[in-house]
Amino acid sequence: MPEDNIKSVVEALLFASDKPLLIEQVKNALDNLSPGDIRKIFEDLKAEYENANRGLRVIEIAGGFQMVTASIFSGFIKKLYKDRNTDRLSRPALETLSIIAYKQPLTKLEIESLRNVNVDGVMKSLQDKNLVRVVGRKNTPGRPKAYGTTRQFLEYFGLKALDELPKIENFPHAQVLEEQNEVKQTTQTN
Repeated sequence: MPEDNIKSVVEALLFASDKPLLIEQVKNALDNLSPGDIRKIFEDLKAEYENANRGLRVIEIAGGFQMVTASIFSGFIKKLYKDRNTDRLSRPALETLSIIAYKQPLTKLEIESLRNVNVDGVMKSLQDKNLVRVVGRKNTPGRPKAYGTTRQFLEYFGLKALDELPKIENFPHAQVLEEQNEVKQTTQTN
């Protein structure tokens, strides 16, 4: 198959996929390509869409590649879908999810001690949305479940990997929160 046709096949796979398309998935669909060749096709498509200033882009996200609308057109898309019911996360869910994302793996008790509230309902909701999962068990009495984020979490927030999370020290209240946490730990040990 000519190279242009292979690129067209990969483009069609990207368009048809509702989740990030992994190099391994393309390799399984196109037997004769190496992972390096597939990555080059993804990168070529990415560059072509950007250079042509098209309404779509190819981005690397959550360990794969996905076709998305160009962010500069988000205002128009919001207008088009302004009445659409979106499944947004509540503030408690976002707080819990951020704790897990930055400090994973950690137990429900550790999350509750950081938030100072019961997180049973929030944890169930995050697990139902496939944003959080059990990643193992802690080597502490009772061997409690340890939680971490999922690939769906990366997709939801448009991240390639966890190291793309904003640095905590860049948040305006980070210093205050750190001091509060130190005071809390000191009073708990005394």
